[in-house]
Amino acid sequence: MFAGDGNPKESSPFINSSGSSGVEKTQQYDRKNMALFEEEMDTSPMVSSLLSSLANYSNLPQGSKEHEEAENNEEARKKVVQAPRMGTVMGVYLPCMQNILGVILFLRMTWLVGVGGVLGTFLIVFMCCSTTMLTAISMSAIATNGVVPAGGSYYMISRSLGPEFGGAVGICFYLGTTFAGAMYILGCIEILLIYIAPQAAVFQIEGLEGAEAEAGMLNNMRVYGTIVLSFMSLVVFVGVKYVNKLALVFLACVIVSILAVYGGVIKTAFDPPDFPICLLGNRTLFSKGLDVCAKTIDRGNGTITTKLWRFFCDSEFLNATCDEYFTNNNVSQLQGIPGITSGILAENLFSTFMKKNDILEKRGLPAVEDPDIPLANSNRYVLADITSFFTLLVGIYFPSVTGIMAGSNRSGDLQDAQKSIPIGTILAISTTSAIYMSSVILFGACVDGVVLRDKFGEGVNGNLVIGTLAWPSPWVIVFGSFFSTCGAGLQSLTGAPRLLQAIARDGIIPFLRVRASTWDVLQCVYVFGHGKANGEPTWALLLTASICEIGIIIASLDSVAPILSMFFLMCYMFVNLACALQTLLRTPNWRPRFKYYHWTLSFLGMSLCLSLMFICSWYYAIVAMVIASCIYKYIEFCGAEKEWGDGIRGVSLSAARYALMRLEEGPPHTKNWRPQILVLVGLDEEQNVEQPRLLSLTNQLKAGKGLTIVGSCVVGTYLNNHPQAQKAEQSLRKLMETERVKGFSQVVISSNLRDATSHLIQAGGLGGLRHNAVLVSFPKNWKKATDSQQLSNFIEVVRETTAARLALLVPKNIAAYPSNGERFTEGHIDVWWIVHDGGMLMLLPFLLRQHKVWKKCKMRIFTVAQMDDNSIQMKKDLITFLYHLRLDAEVEVVEMHDSDISAYTYEKTLVMEQRSQILKEMHLTKNEREREIQSITDVSRGSIRRKNPPNLHAQKTDESAGGSVEEKPEEEVQLIQGMNTTLIPTPTNPTSPTSLSAQAVSPGEAVQMTWSDAIDNSKNPSVAIPEGIRDMFNMKPEWENLNQSNVRRMHHAQKLNEVIVRKSQDAKLVLLNMPGPPKNRMGEENYMEFLEVLTEGLNRVLLVRGGGREVITIYS
Repeated sequence: MFAGDGNPKESSPFINSSGSSGVEKTQQYDRKNMALFEEEMDTSPMVSSLLSSLANYSNLPQGSKEHEEAENNEEARKKVVQAPRMGTVMGVYLPCMQNILGVILFLRMTWLVGVGGVLGTFLIVFMCCSTTMLTAISMSAIATNGVVPAGGSYYMISRSLGPEFGGAVGICFYLGTTFAGAMYILGCIEILLIYIAPQAAVFQIEGLEGAEAEAGMLNNMRVYGTIVLSFMSLVVFVGVKYVNKLALVFLACVIVSILAVYGGVIKTAFDPPDFPICLLGNRTLFSKGLDVCAKTIDRGNGTITTKLWRFFCDSEFLNATCDEYFTNNNVSQLQGIPGITSGILAENLFSTFMKKNDILEKRGLPAVEDPDIPLANSNRYVLADITSFFTLLVGIYFPSVTGIMAGSNRSGDLQDAQKSIPIGTILAISTTSAIYMSSVILFGACVDGVVLRDKFGEGVNGNLVIGTLAWPSPWVIVFGSFFSTCGAGLQSLTGAPRLLQAIARDGIIPFLRVRASTWDVLQCVYVFGHGKANGEPTWALLLTASICEIGIIIASLDSVAPILSMFFLMCYMFVNLACALQTLLRTPNWRPRFKYYHWTLSFLGMSLCLSLMFICSWYYAIVAMVIASCIYKYIEFCGAEKEWGDGIRGVSLSAARYALMRLEEGPPHTKNWRPQILVLVGLDEEQNVEQPRLLSLTNQLKAGKGLTIVGSCVVGTYLNNHPQAQKAEQSLRKLMETERVKGFSQVVISSNLRDATSHLIQAGGLGGLRHNAVLVSFPKNWKKATDSQQLSNFIEVVRETTAARLALLVPKNIAAYPSNGERFTEGHIDVWWIVHDGGMLMLLPFLLRQHKVWKKCKMRIFTVAQMDDNSIQMKKDLITFLYHLRLDAEVEVVEMHDSDISAYTYEKTLVMEQRSQILKEMHLTKNEREREIQSITDVSRGSIRRKNPPNLHAQKTDESAGGSVEEKPEEEVQLIQGMNTTLIPTPTNPTSPTSLSAQAVSPGEAVQMTWSDAIDNSKNPSVAIPEGIRDMFNMKPEWENLNQSNVRRMHHAQKLNEVIVRKSQDAKLVLLNMPGPPKNRMGEENYMEFLEVLTEGLNRVLLVRGGGREVITIYS
C-alpha cells in the first residue's frame, strides 16, 4: 500500500491518480522520460527496476559458509547471502559420486555377483543404472526449467505435479533418505564388528550357531547402531559445517578404496594374492580356529591330528569316532583369488541361488554324501544367512545407484545451476555405472565362486571379500569403506531434515503445522520448518533420528535396503512422470535449457521404476503406494490449497476440454440423466445469501453427483460494482463450503435483476456441461406492492425455464426445510403425480432418500383418478410401473368426482381479479388511476348496498394495497380501503365480511354450498333461507362477470388442495406438479394466487416442472 492510497493495490485494477498529486508524480518521474506511463508506476514498475530486483534475487537457503558465519557471528543474519561459487565438478559431480558409491559396493557387490552370476548381476546393474540415467535426463529438463530452491526433488515434483503429489512423494523421498541413513549406519556397524573389532561385541556369538548366533549379531547391531546414530545426530545438531568439512575426506576414502580395488585386479594378472580356502569334499569350511587345512599332519616319526580333526571327531586320537561325511571325504585347499587370467569367469557366469542355512559348495568337486544322514557340525561350515532369489538381489542392489539428486539439492550453491546440474549428474551416473558394470565383470573374472558367495568372508579368515582384491592391503578397503559409510550416514542425517523443513515451510501438510508464540506474536509456525537461529532444522532432525532408529531396530542391512528402494523408486517414477506430462502438455512455461529429453524416455523411465518396485518386493511396493495415497488424500482433503501452475492442473484442463467436446456430440441418454442444477439465490445489502437453506436442499439432491452452479445477481454496472460482485462470490463460496456443495459459483452484474437472472439461465455452464434444472425459492412477499417486481421476476423465470426446456424446482417455505445436520427418524415423502413430467417427480424423492437427512423417510405416490377412470386398474398399473423402475413406494389413487363450483370459489376468484385490477392501477398515470378506481368502486358499492349494513366490519387484509396507501390522495385511500375491507375474505369466513359464522356455517360447509343448490332452494318458497345465504344470492351479477377460466382454475386448485391436505398433512415433504405459467402478462397475479391456494396448509412443498424429456427409464 502506497502513501496516500486508501485501498490495496489489488483492489484498483485501473489507473487511479488519487493517491498522489500530479505535482508529486511529475517530480518523482522527472527526467525519466516516463511521463506517458507515470500513472501506472504503482502497479507496473520500470523495466530497469525489475531487472535490478531479478539480478539480486536469492530465495535459496544458506550454504555451509553461511552456517558457519551464523554460528560464529550474531549479526550474520543481517548479511546478504553471497552469490554461489561452486562449479560442475565440486558442486554436482563429486557429491553425486559420493552419494552413489557406498555401502552396497563394498559389502554386498561380491556376494551379488556370486549368487546372481555375472550375467544376472550385470542385468540388474544395467536395469538400475538405466533407470537412474533416464530419471537424470528428466530431472535435468525440470531443473533447467527455472530456479530450483531448497528441497531438490521435492520442489521439482511439487511444482510440476501439484501440492498433493508433491507432498506425498516428498514424504516418501524423506522416508527413503532417512532409511538410507539407517542402512549406512548398519553397514558401518557391520564393518566394525565383523572386520575391524569383533571382540567389541556386547552380545558374544562365539560358540553359538543357528538362530542364537543370528539373534546375538542383530542385538549387537541394534546397540551399536543406536550409539552411532546418537553420535551422528549430535554432530549434525552441533553444526552442518563439520559434516561439510568432512565430506571431502569421506569422498577421498571412497576414491582411494575404488582405486585400490582396480589396482588389486591388475595385480592378480601376474601375482595373485594368497588367500587359500579350505574345503571338506566340496563344502567350504569355516576358517576361523583352523591351524592347518588338513585332518592330520606328519611330525617326526608320527602322525598327529589337527584342530579340524577335533572339530569333527570325539577325541584327538586317530581311533576316534568321527563324522561320517568327514570320514568319507578328503580335505583340499583352493586358491580363493585365482586371478583375472585364470578363466574362472566362465564358472561364475550363471546364478547359484541358495536357501537359508545351505552350505557353500564348490562346483565341480566330487563329494561322498549320504542324503539320509542329518547334517552335523554345521557351525564348522560356511552357511548361507538368507534365502536368495533374483528379486531380492534387485532390492538390495538398487540403493547403490541412488543419490542422483545430490546435485539438484545443492542448486543454491552452484554458479550456473542450469548448466552444472545436467552435466554433473549425467557424468556422475555414467562414471558410477561404468564402475559398477566393470566391477561385476572383474569380480567374476578374479574371484572364485565360493569366495564370492561368502558374504562375511568366513572362509578367508574373516576378511572383507572385496578387501582380498585390494592392493596394497585389505585394510585399505576396510577402513575406506568404514569412513565412507560414516560419511554417507552423516549426509543422510543432514539432508533428510532439510527436506522435511522444505515440505513444512510450504505449509501443504497440516500435521506439520502448529500454532505457537514466537517473538511475542501468536502466529502459524511450521514446527518442523523451524530451527536454530542459523536455520538448522532442530525438530526435523529429532524426527529424522526417531524414524532412523526404526531401521536400526530392524538391524539387517539386507532387510532395510528394499524398504528405501521403494521410496526412492517412487520418487524417481514421479520425476519421470512430471517431465513427461510437462512435455506432452506443451505448457508455455515449459522451456528447459536442457534439450536432450523426450517424453518417451520419461515414460520408459517411469515404467522401469514401477517395474522395479514390484520386482524388488511386491508387498513393500503396495505399502509404499498406500502410504503415498493416504498422504495424497490427506493433503487433498484438509491440506493447504496451493496454485503452483502444476502439470496435474494442465492435465485436468486437457481432460476437461476433451470431455466437454465429447459431451457436445449429443444429449445424454435417459439412463445418464442427473439433475445439474442452477441455484438462483438472492443477496442482501451485505452481499450475504438470503436463503441458505436452498444450498442445503441442493446438497441433499446431489446424490446424482451432477453439476451445481450457484448463481446470484448484483444490480449496477461492472465498472462500479465489481468489488460487490467479488464479495458476493466469496460469500457464495463460503456458504457452498459450509453446506458441502461441490460446484461453481457465478455472480452476474446487470442493470436489473430480471436481465441478470436471464443471463444466468442462458449462459450458465459450458458446452455440454450445462444445467438442466433450475432451483429457485418461492417468493414469500409477492403480495406486497413494494415487491411486485419480485413477482414479475419469478414468473419470468418460470416462463424462461419452460421455453428453454429446463426442469424447474420451486421449494415453498424454504426456511422450514431441514439443514444437513438434521435427521428425520420417520415420516413420508409424498409425491402427487397429477400430470406426467418425464419422471422428475419419481426421481427426486429417490435422490433425496440417498441423503442421511431423508434416508429413513418412506415414499408415497398419489395420483388422481377422474370419473371415467378405473382407479383399481390405475393402482395396479402404477405398482407395476414402480416395480420396473426399481422404486419402493406406497401407492394410492385418489378419486376426485366432478362437483359444482362453490360460492367460496366464486368469491375467491372475484377478490383475485379485483386485486389484480388494483395492482395494475399502481402503474397507471394519475388520471387513468382515478378513472379505473372509480369504475371498480362503483361496482363494489352496488354490492355493498345489497348487503346487510349491520354485519359490515372493517378488515385489514391485503398488504399490497395497504403498502401503497400513503402515496394516494385521501379520497382514493378511502375507496381502496373500502374495497379491501369489503371484498377480501377472512380465514374464518371465506365468502365476505357478512358473518356466516353467526349462522353456524363452517368454512368446509361453505365450500359445499354450490350455485346449483342455491337455485333449487330459491324455487322452493317453503324452505327457510338464512339471511347470510340469501345475501350470497345477491352477488350473482358480479359472479357472472368473472372470467370462467379463472373460476375453473380456482375450483380445481381448491379441490386438489383439500385432498392433498387431507392425505399429506403430516408428510415431511410434498412434491407436486407445478402448473404452467400464464401465456399473457395480464394474469401473473392470478397465477400466483392459484399456487397459493394449491399449496395452502402445507409446511414443506416442492413444486416441480419437468424439462420436457424423460429422466427415468425402466430399462437397464
